[in-house]
Amino acid sequence: MSNIVTERFERLRQEQMVPAGRPATAVIGSLREIFAHRQLLDLLIRRDLKSRYKDSALGFAWTLIRPLVQLAIYFFVLGEILGASRNIPEFAIYVFSGLTLYGLFSEIVAAGTASIVGNAGLIKKIYLPREIYPLASVGAALFNFGVQLVVLIAAAILQSGFAWVRLDLLYFLPSVAVILIWATALALLLAALNVYLRDMQYLVEVLVLLLMWASPIVYSWQMVATRAPEWLLSIYTSNPITLAVLGIHRAFWTAGADSEYPSHLLVRMAVAAVVGLVALLVCQRVFAKLQGNFAQEI
Repeated sequence: MSNIVTERFERLRQEQMVPAGRPATAVIGSLREIFAHRQLLDLLIRRDLKSRYKDSALGFAWTLIRPLVQLAIYFFVLGEILGASRNIPEFAIYVFSGLTLYGLFSEIVAAGTASIVGNAGLIKKIYLPREIYPLASVGAALFNFGVQLVVLIAAAILQSGFAWVRLDLLYFLPSVAVILIWATALALLLAALNVYLRDMQYLVEVLVLLLMWASPIVYSWQMVATRAPEWLLSIYTSNPITLAVLGIHRAFWTAGADSEYPSHLLVRMAVAAVVGLVALLVCQRVFAKLQGNFAQEI
């Protein structure tokens, strides 16, 4: 019996070690692996959505109830009672459109940051491309964004009929693209860092709050343009979140004049998207280099 065991260990010792996954430098390999596991990615997205409202009587209806309540609060409390609508016409559409898009960003970043630690059980048991877990957060956030978008469109129709269906509606696409690129880049980077520094998820909560107030969501860009120094306004307007929020305002907020937006908005958004793609590549490379020790660290 001991000879059999000895021979077995000797055969195992002579076996060549094969690393799980792809080399950390293979960007194309990463994409191929993620595509090969696309069905599992779909299952993870469904699991995230179902677990969010598990044991809830209304279930997915909450994804519709929450934005409806938000819209009512913005319209009556902020717009009518606090008088914000006096400075910003169609205030409910203005603020709800910005918050809908920013909600997509904040949900991707927050859920993506916790995605690796939250899936520790799977990561310790089987090998999968680790990027799948932050990407599952992106998919779940897109579903919730789609529900809120339906509410936004319905509110826009009630506010101004079909006057919002105009050429400026095309600004919606680059706005969402900029948010998706930058949010995914940050989700990958922060998910990897959160494995080694658990305070990262709490720091993200503060960061998300600061970025919301650093974007023209509940106030107008024109207010900043008339008060801020030129150098500060340039930095403020270069913020990709600011540009994306201005883009969705231009798409849905029919009361906005050209003076409410910076010049060459579409060009600025294109530059933000290109820079974001570079940032996404860098963040993915950092993620790939750090992911080798995820199982040990968590």
